[in-house]
Amino acid sequence: MKTDFDGLYLAFDLTGGERGDAPQFPALLDLGPDISPRAAMGDKGYDSKANREAARQRNIVPVIPYKSNARNKPSFFPTALYKGRARVEQGVGKLKRFKRIALRCEKTATNFLSFVHLAAGFILVKSVHTA
Repeated sequence: MKTDFDGLYLAFDLTGGERGDAPQFPALLDLGPDISPRAAMGDKGYDSKANREAARQRNIVPVIPYKSNARNKPSFFPTALYKGRARVEQGVGKLKRFKRIALRCEKTATNFLSFVHLAAGFILVKSVHTA
């Protein structure tokens, strides 16, 4: 899932449950509206040279913490910026409040993705509704 800094959804990439998240990172950078982000945040699961290089090639700063066993870790890490990643996790939590998504009731990927988009639409409408 790709979100903005407020945790609102921009794009989804649905993969199989057995597939890892890290190989999908370069594809996720290219999804969504034609907005050039300044930073791409991810957890330690996205820590790889290929992912960092994919972000840098697109002029995006990778804000991904290094694994504890990584070699040549830089001494500086933008922890204040990384704290914003919690908004992405909160966005996932909002999606999982919908029972059909949390339990993966849909058998086909098309139907499941349709419900994810529908739930995201409900969340987006609720976030803009001011009355």
